[in-house]
Amino acid sequence: MTSLVPSQGQFVKGAGTASSPLPLPTGCQEAGTKPSPPLALRLHELALVPSDARTLIDELLEEQQRLTAVEQFAWRKDHHVIAAQTKLYQELLPARAPGPGQQYAFAVDLDSCSGCKACVTACHSLNGLDEDETWRSVGLLHGGAGSGAVQQTVTTACHHCVEPACLEGCPVLAYEKDPVTGIVRHLDDQCIGCQYCILKCPYDVPQYSAKRGIVRKCDMCSDRLAVGEAPACAQACPNGAITITVVDKAAIAAAARRGEFLPGAPDPGYTLPTTRYHTTRGLPPNLVPADQHDLKPGRSHPPLVIMLVLTQLSVGAACVETGLRMIFPANLMTQLSSWHALVALGIGILALGASTLHLGRPRYAWRALAGLKTSWLSREILGFGVFAALASLQAAAGWWPALRGLRSPGLGAAVSLSGLLGVFCSLMVYRDTRRPFWSGATAALKFFATTALLGTVTILFVTTWQALLFPAIASHGAYRQLTVWLATALAAITAVKLGLEAGILRHLLEPRASSLRRTALLLTGELAEISMVRVLLGLIGGVILPVAFLIRSPAPGGATLGITVWMLVFAALGELLERYLFFVAAVPAKMPGGIGT
Repeated sequence: MTSLVPSQGQFVKGAGTASSPLPLPTGCQEAGTKPSPPLALRLHELALVPSDARTLIDELLEEQQRLTAVEQFAWRKDHHVIAAQTKLYQELLPARAPGPGQQYAFAVDLDSCSGCKACVTACHSLNGLDEDETWRSVGLLHGGAGSGAVQQTVTTACHHCVEPACLEGCPVLAYEKDPVTGIVRHLDDQCIGCQYCILKCPYDVPQYSAKRGIVRKCDMCSDRLAVGEAPACAQACPNGAITITVVDKAAIAAAARRGEFLPGAPDPGYTLPTTRYHTTRGLPPNLVPADQHDLKPGRSHPPLVIMLVLTQLSVGAACVETGLRMIFPANLMTQLSSWHALVALGIGILALGASTLHLGRPRYAWRALAGLKTSWLSREILGFGVFAALASLQAAAGWWPALRGLRSPGLGAAVSLSGLLGVFCSLMVYRDTRRPFWSGATAALKFFATTALLGTVTILFVTTWQALLFPAIASHGAYRQLTVWLATALAAITAVKLGLEAGILRHLLEPRASSLRRTALLLTGELAEISMVRVLLGLIGGVILPVAFLIRSPAPGGATLGITVWMLVFAALGELLERYLFFVAAVPAKMPGGIGT
């Protein structure tokens, strides 16, 4: 019987004695160097010897060959064999922790970044990300001119901003900024998956995980930093291009407000990003991302499209009803208002229900008021919540005799005001993302014009429907005047809205590829067919059919109701497509190579 053991006399002095020391393996025989683990002994240096010649050391050596990877690492750690590796990783960290007014930040040496994406792979592997989930990306900048042309690879991740937009916009307070380290963490358990932080962040940082129904992001491997170990991306970089440094927040804010960050990146004055990019070569100011002209539609967010259109229809119906009560005879409007209020309420409730379909975890939607102090999304939810409550009271007063004493111009005004406040919060939700296509003026035009347009056509439809059911309404002297007024207002509002929407096309004449020019290129390129259908639906439902209605000036009946039905259908479809384009044609600012939204 033979067994595989070290050849006596080759590695053991004084063969056959258990007390004989093991010599140091090759490469570890310098003075003071600790021995490598027995697993490092080369198998070709083992020999077959009789089993009766085996010693205790032979048994121990054989046992060491069966150590697990964890046991091997523990042995090396105990004997300081990995001291050199640890020293390398510690050199990627600052010598001291942040002090008052300071925080940790990524530092990127652009001269050392080769674009190999080892940092991306390490981040993905260590954090167990989904296949399509990325917390760090590598992009390309190019610019300069002539012989001075420049191409620069850039690695980027969360910038752990001094004033993080994701934190300020979150309606459920699912972000926190560590007061000592400055690291911006996402609280997965608190997140409801509304994804508003994705729209708020200009750096492609938060990533939505459909499998989990929440957003996730880079936390600078804070668990590693806590024990003095560098983040995975920094450790993986073969050239040491990524390190962790300590920065002064006041200096970061001053530099960001001067526009000092990275050429081709979004305006740093918005969130005050802390990542420091360094180069000894200097970068021309005209650097732009290599994918600058890669035009592709953004996400359409269907639940938000439906919610925005229907909430504005509901508010518009309530406002038009309130306005008509001040213009037309009270006895006519008293007969009409009960149904007007009921329809406005029903559509508003449907809209609020549709909004929950956008959430990854809708059962936690009740948390959405937590961010009232900073989040326009929380304020929007509160505004429409108050509107729904007041509209319910108004509708109940029209149908429940015990509450009819509440029917008053004051209640109608309160319903309209709360609804308009909700629409204002809606436009601020998007204006606050700083996307040019969602500027305050553009969003206000679209949202309030949709409110007026759909509110008008809805009240026109409900009024003609009531006239068909109740002859007393149709015989009222002011009925024809009311419907003519509504049809005229509808045609005028639609014509103005379509004309102003077409104003985006003027940016096609701009010489440089601005965000609005790229939006115009999308609307006339890949989205051209949808844009044309949107215009046609708007013209048919909001101009052609109302004009036909006015020309015929028909008496109440099935034909009149049929025309108003088609007005409502075409106008509503047109506004749904307009809101769809509102999302997909908004070209966001982005970091080089970022995935965009």
